Amino acid sequence: MRRISMHAAFALATTAALAGAGFNGLRWQQARQLNTTIAAAAQALAPSASAAESTVSRDAPREVRLAQATAWSQAGAFDAAFKHFAGLIEPGRSDAISRHAQYNLGNMYVRQGLASSTPADTGPLLELAKQRYRDLLRADPQDWDARYNLERTLRAAPEEQETTAEAPNVPVERRNVALRGMIAGDLP
Repeated sequence: MRRISMHAAFALATTAALAGAGFNGLRWQQARQLNTTIAAAAQALAPSASAAESTVSRDAPREVRLAQATAWSQAGAFDAAFKHFAGLIEPGRSDAISRHAQYNLGNMYVRQGLASSTPADTGPLLELAKQRYRDLLRADPQDWDARYNLERTLRAAPEEQETTAEAPNVPVERRNVALRGMIAGDLP
């Protein structure tokens, strides 16, 4: 009886190990396919090719579309990068791809805003960047990269404080209030 239970336990452990190896092999194969697709998309974005010529299809995996948008942003094709980053951000969904797209979109706005020569262009772009970083921090308050970039953007374009019109120094009317058990000097 003991020998049969040992063989059964060994067979169960072997089956579990094979299932785990099969699962890891499947994930490895998927990662390899993604890497191949990303490499093909990166080659399509050669310096001579325009962003309109090398388009990743909408049915491509989101990781591939994120890599393509990042490549366009780094290549200076900001319009195409903006469209694809915005397409990856889905309202109400806070997965890793959406967060990366928001973060990269904020970074792209900051780069464009700081590179702009006119203050009329700089201000709105930096405000858009601040809004992206704030949206990202609402979804994930522990994102230190977004917090740091928001702080840097706030230093580059400080937000205006609302100035309240204070009334001139008008004497305040004082009233004598008597409370039972209290001496008048005890009150502030």
